[in-house]
Amino acid sequence: MIEFIASQDTPAFPAEEPIQPSDDQLLDAYSKAVVKAAGEVSQSVAHIEVSKPQPQGRSRRRDNGFGSGSGFVIAPDGFIVTNSHVVSDAREIRVSLPDGRSFEAQIIGDDPATDLAVIKIAEDRLSYTRFGNSAQLQVGQLAIAIGNPYGFQHTVTAGVVSALGRSLRSQNGRLIDNVIQTDAALNPGNSGGPLVNSRGEVIGVNTAIILPAQGICFATASNTASYIVSQLITKGKIRRAYLGIAGQQVNLPERTQKRLGLSKPSGILVRNLEADGPAEQGDLRAGDVILAFEDQSVGLVDDLHKLLEEPQIGKLAELMVLRQNRLIRVKVRPGELPG
Repeated sequence: MIEFIASQDTPAFPAEEPIQPSDDQLLDAYSKAVVKAAGEVSQSVAHIEVSKPQPQGRSRRRDNGFGSGSGFVIAPDGFIVTNSHVVSDAREIRVSLPDGRSFEAQIIGDDPATDLAVIKIAEDRLSYTRFGNSAQLQVGQLAIAIGNPYGFQHTVTAGVVSALGRSLRSQNGRLIDNVIQTDAALNPGNSGGPLVNSRGEVIGVNTAIILPAQGICFATASNTASYIVSQLITKGKIRRAYLGIAGQQVNLPERTQKRLGLSKPSGILVRNLEADGPAEQGDLRAGDVILAFEDQSVGLVDDLHKLLEEPQIGKLAELMVLRQNRLIRVKVRPGELPG
């Protein structure tokens, strides 16, 4: 009979090798969310290259009339959302997809007031994204940006929703409301790309950065974008009303506010009227201070812009104005804003 004697230095049984965790086990919940969302959306993100006419009077521009940005496919038949400032006035638009294919694109609709545009390529059966509900967003939740900064295609960055309800001045001077602020890193070339949540739903369209700042970036909210995009696809443009005035904010004397019982400390001074415009054909006069439009107080030009939407086109509207220190009501029929 043979006996096995284990010494103090040698284990009785061979030691088991440690079990190595799988890659999936090494990912924490945050990483898993980013990886999952990026995987679902990346194939729908496009790289957009544009050529634009050279401005007259300049023999050479630093960018030679070329620019680039991002966009994302929203329908399998080739509709792509991007920023207005990426494609407006473009002479030629070329879209590159993640699978290496490249197409010429046509502008379907462009809305500088919200910095949104829709372009289309002649292709179907494409991977596409879906809009989420930006009204359900909360400050601090995960936000993932996908785009082509500086031409580095399909770059993914992640952060959080830093703030909600911001306002941003568009290229034509109107305010874009309900803008999302995020610290997901954006750089030139990200413009027009999607900002998505952990489910891979588009919650915003990346639109602007503050260059000197660190981590202050903005996106047009998805609820705004989905409405504008649907209008651009069906109508080709966004119809808005206008009065045809040049106006500026003026502060009202405190004594006048109290005497007239006004709710806002400012109004809109009508500096001049557009020849043959809606205001000139109505009862407004230069020197009037507009205080309310259809019983809604307006203290800023932006307040008035928000009220001059499509339903007001051609509809007789009543304005409350201050004229020669007297409060009166006048009527104007807003027209359709050209362009």
